[in-house]
Amino acid sequence: MVSCPICEKTVSQLKINDHIDSGCQSFIEEPSSSPGDASSSQKGPVPSIFQPASARKASAQSTITKESPSRPTATPRPLNGKRSFVQEETPERGPKQTNGESQEPQAKRPKVNAFHKAAPLAERMRPKTLDEVCGQELVGPNGVLRGLIEQDRVPSMILWGSAGTGKTTIARVIASLVGSRFVEINSTSSGVAECKKIFGEARSELGLTGRKTIIFCDEIHRFSKSQQDVFLGPVESGQVTLIGATTENPSFKVQNALLSRCRTFTLAKLTDEDINSILHRALRVEGPSYSPSDLVDEELIQYLAKFADGDARTSLNLLELAMDLSKRPGMSKEDLKKSLTKTLVYDRAGDQHYDTISAFHKSIRGSDPDAALYYLARMIQSGEDPLYIARRLIVVASEDIGLADNTMLALATSTHAAVEKIGLPEARINLAHATVAMALSKKSTRAYRGLNNVFAALNEPGIAGLPVPVHLRNAPTKLMKEMGYGAEYKYNPNYVDGKVRQEYLPEQLLGRTFLEDLDLGTQRDRDLNTSKRG
Repeated sequence: MVSCPICEKTVSQLKINDHIDSGCQSFIEEPSSSPGDASSSQKGPVPSIFQPASARKASAQSTITKESPSRPTATPRPLNGKRSFVQEETPERGPKQTNGESQEPQAKRPKVNAFHKAAPLAERMRPKTLDEVCGQELVGPNGVLRGLIEQDRVPSMILWGSAGTGKTTIARVIASLVGSRFVEINSTSSGVAECKKIFGEARSELGLTGRKTIIFCDEIHRFSKSQQDVFLGPVESGQVTLIGATTENPSFKVQNALLSRCRTFTLAKLTDEDINSILHRALRVEGPSYSPSDLVDEELIQYLAKFADGDARTSLNLLELAMDLSKRPGMSKEDLKKSLTKTLVYDRAGDQHYDTISAFHKSIRGSDPDAALYYLARMIQSGEDPLYIARRLIVVASEDIGLADNTMLALATSTHAAVEKIGLPEARINLAHATVAMALSKKSTRAYRGLNNVFAALNEPGIAGLPVPVHLRNAPTKLMKEMGYGAEYKYNPNYVDGKVRQEYLPEQLLGRTFLEDLDLGTQRDRDLNTSKRG
């Protein structure tokens, strides 16, 4: 005989498990009164590790009505997320009770806002509703995207905008408003296999609960071709709603097949006023906890708003840093500004990279040395590769100046060699020299236009494959000479002034000219007359 660890009633050792499974109602036997009864040695509770699951469950649900003062009670207590029996002894009152029931101690709960406090200021200030999103008419009161969200007709979409304009924020707000399952993935850690797994989970979620799944792909332009291809089927069938965010032009970076299945929304660049309101909101919410010094005033806010260049994330990160640095002893406002703004906002790999070099090239073409120097300095200050700028100058020398001043090509190539040998910061002077000289030089596009005219002709049927005239062909072998290759060719240096009567174009192109007479075009800008009258 043994004593049941739950009800302490006497049960046959062979029937103990059946007794516990019956809820301590069956297989009970009267205890033996004989002095040598074996049951007297089995009075201690059986450790929980040796108890079956049903016994532990029954023990947790049972109410202990009577306890022996001299015997410790095994009370279930959560421990590290698992149930375990610990010995808790109350000599006089027994186990702690509330309204007749034993009270189990609760495990410590982690602080809810621990991760929130550890996040950067930009993350803590992320808008939670569409009304809090600043500077984007798309989700404004009369915005197109807002109307689709309110009607719960959110399509697969590509959000295109510069950094810090709210692409990720809008995606998260959409998911919270429509009550969809929200999954974030990125190109660095998400492969095709993981994407397919997410699609399977989305299909199951839709079938079981009717809840849709929104997949948010940040920097979708970095996804490979195979990663983008895997979205085609699920997006087209409606299994998932894709929201892709990109700072690059989706026409170039997102495949046409995927782009045709999504709507493209362009986010506007935030104005200085928008950044101002974002920074003031951050000061109202987070300022008291930071207690910044008087250095963080309205003037500094205006300065940070202009410097952020429409990037809300950058402005908030700078504000957080400013509030920390402002507490240092001896810190002046000028020192604070220098610490915050060492480099300009410039994306060497994004649209700004191409936009700036394009503006630089066109300023030289337009003979505006001031604008050309501005864009040159902006690129150098932001860490652009100086050899990349020098290579573009070589192109400008032939494309835009060309025959008007043949020395510019030599200057451009010399500038490239100088930059390569000297390097920054001194090489900036060589770049400025070539930039100003080219901007002030006369322009001619005759050679460039002539080449383009030939390329246009080659696209005409039959032009690209015309045979080379026989008298112009080389004859390195006896057979070729016998075939007449080069037989009637007139070697120009043998003639006075090198002038001969000889055709060089194929017969079908005789009389056709590609090189035009004028260095530049013939159009007249009406704005020139307007500016003169003004």
